[in-house]
Amino acid sequence: TESRRIFATLVRLLGDFDLAEDALHEGFRVAMEQWPHDGIPNNSRAWLVSTGRFKAIDTLRRRARFDASLASLADQFEATAVPHPGENDDEIADDRLRLIFTCCHPLLPADARVALTLREICGLTTEAIASAFLTTPTTLAQRIVRAKAKIREAQIPYEVPAPDELPDRLETVLQVVYLVFNEGYYASSGGALVRPDLSSEAIC
Repeated sequence: TESRRIFATLVRLLGDFDLAEDALHEGFRVAMEQWPHDGIPNNSRAWLVSTGRFKAIDTLRRRARFDASLASLADQFEATAVPHPGENDDEIADDRLRLIFTCCHPLLPADARVALTLREICGLTTEAIASAFLTTPTTLAQRIVRAKAKIREAQIPYEVPAPDELPDRLETVLQVVYLVFNEGYYASSGGALVRPDLSSEAIC
């Protein structure tokens, strides 16, 4: 979905899953306040990315009184600003690909890789993912939290693997594609038996 594409770009710009998720929500919140009066901008995607990113910087600055290093991090984000982040469709596609491979990094447990990708790339609910894994939503949510923490602690890079690493990394990605398509073909939650949006997401 469009929101997950924006999320992938925010992860690239901010380097943190939780911060990017908060930035995404803030961007949409501001849009709901401003767009009815000011109109929808020509490039709504770039607007949402920029707004969310600057909201994240503001958040880091507010926290800086507790941790001086966060102020330095905010300065770093601001220094690496781009004029129209997320404006180019190819750039968005690259961001999503980077995020997929980050979620599927071999340092993460195999089940966590798939769960994290389904949640952060495709936007599936924890209930739907838990159903696919035959586990409880609570257990699944804890698995995702631990995976995000591992990415931060191990400083897993946000990048596409080198060509010689791709064969070992593609197996999990293909498993994710299968599970996304399966969830779309026979939805585990909601009133519809089929979710064309997820099936299309897996094919594309």
